[in-house]
Amino acid sequence: MVWHITTYFSALFKFFFAIVVVSMIGNEYSNKTLKQNLIDGLSKKEFILSKFYAIAFFSLISTLIIFCISLILGLVYSSYNEINIIIREIEFLPAYFIKLVGFFSFCLFLGVLAKRSAFALAFLFVDFIFEWILFGLISWKSDMALAIKVQNFFPLTSMSNLIKQPFQRVAMTKFPNKNDLDYDYAVHFDSMLIVALWVVVFVYLSYYLLKKRDL
Repeated sequence: MVWHITTYFSALFKFFFAIVVVSMIGNEYSNKTLKQNLIDGLSKKEFILSKFYAIAFFSLISTLIIFCISLILGLVYSSYNEINIIIREIEFLPAYFIKLVGFFSFCLFLGVLAKRSAFALAFLFVDFIFEWILFGLISWKSDMALAIKVQNFFPLTSMSNLIKQPFQRVAMTKFPNKNDLDYDYAVHFDSMLIVALWVVVFVYLSYYLLKKRDL
């Protein structure tokens, strides 16, 4: 359970680092360093890839830190000392990595789209509201089951589905006979695949916008 709890709460801090990502893009425009880099020979594709590599590297470092923290917590507070038990449910770590890469790739796209960090963060909030409005409309016009299936493909919702909240799981351990508390908290490959596809979409759209834009 430690892998689940640490990755979930650590992922909440991604919003603070989202400011860094959109500011990184916004400063390229405001300081005109992007235009200068392109003049110096850097292609637009190389520019986008350099930002994506920075995002992936930061996400990897964050994942390694969470791995060390979770492993230490598991060794200190767990009554088990078998390594196969301690690393059980370690699949939350790759889910955490993909979640960060997906979210920061979305921020990269919004940064390129808006050119200003404040506007990019505003678009992020607007997308969150829009996803829930669209979910409400689908559930109203159709049914809740279809609305949930469609919602699972939305960008922010799909990222959220990678690591679900652990509170209900903790409650299940306190009340094992409460069947109404049961819910699926596992990491699913299809959820990871959806976010991975969004990463490709966001990186490509970032490149497409930059390619078509006259700097």
